[in-house]
Amino acid sequence: MKDLDELKAEQPGQGFQFPGVFEITAMGRADADLERRVPEIVESVGVSVLAGSQRVRPSREGNYLAVSVSFTCPDREHYDAAHVALRASDGIRWTL
Repeated sequence: MKDLDELKAEQPGQGFQFPGVFEITAMGRADADLERRVPEIVESVGVSVLAGSQRVRPSREGNYLAVSVSFTCPDREHYDAAHVALRASDGIRWTL
């Protein structure tokens, strides 16, 4: 498998373009207060979550929750930092 830094757009204008607006989704336990914590964690790395962008989707059984937010991001380092911070948080299992 290729390292993410090795992936290049096949055509100019494809792929991540910084600065930009991106969406991130964190999935974890329904009792982990993710609706409040996900935007806080994302903003803790120095990016701004867009007001009204949060979406929440529970799992079929209600044991897990997916919380998505959109945020403005100046560069790849901040984008990666948002994923790292979310994955390091207790109660969060995956990010997309």
